[in-house]
Amino acid sequence: MREYMRDIARAVAFLSRIPVSPSFFAGYDGKLGPVSRAFPLAGLLIAAPGAAAFGLLLALHADPLMAALLALTVQTVSTGALHEDGLSDTADGLGGGKDRERALAIMKDSRIGTYGAAALILSFGLRAAAMAAIARHAAPIDATIAMLAVAVLSRGAMVWHWHVLPSAKPDGVAASAGQPDGDAMQVALITTLVLVTLLIWSSLGISSLISSLLVAALATFFVNRHVRQRLSGHTGDTIGATQQICEIASLCTLAMCV
Repeated sequence: MREYMRDIARAVAFLSRIPVSPSFFAGYDGKLGPVSRAFPLAGLLIAAPGAAAFGLLLALHADPLMAALLALTVQTVSTGALHEDGLSDTADGLGGGKDRERALAIMKDSRIGTYGAAALILSFGLRAAAMAAIARHAAPIDATIAMLAVAVLSRGAMVWHWHVLPSAKPDGVAASAGQPDGDAMQVALITTLVLVTLLIWSSLGISSLISSLLVAALATFFVNRHVRQRLSGHTGDTIGATQQICEIASLCTLAMCV
């Protein structure tokens, strides 16, 4: 349990810009594969500031769309736009690359292209619209819980994507960080299922829970299949893109269920 708590702190440090004490990294080898088991719970902690801002603004009777955009602003500052960067790079690579080598080269380029810009606009727009729709039909506390649940669910999807696909680039960042083994993936997925069930069932009901889990699983499955076909494996960018796609799909599903 002590090591798991340390992994949560390490996961928060990797997935966000939230300060973490250096003591958690004493004797740490830098491998993220084992740490990934804590990604879902770390996602809950990372999303807490944005969710708190969302709930507070709604309680103060702020316009739901404005509250959603401000909450996403807080969340983006907390994460340093880590996953959004992965989404934009993946969109540019898969959209502009005619073959695997060209797609990987485009993804490595730090400049953003048309596909990447469009992906970011759609990501923020769809998430804000879905969050606002949830807020219009649910109590502020339930809308806040929905944001937390989706953060957990999307981080679990990252671990699944990272585990089932081989590394597309042996010399890439994702490869050097290590890949989650079966035990890490199982812990991550079980943690995701337990937390999401507790959060969504208690706030939005069983139908919302089943629908969000099903849609998130389908979205991750199709992302995995498409990335395997185009790149023959994952990269750090596709891991981040998986999180974003799963978050968008889950929020839109909950918005249609409330």
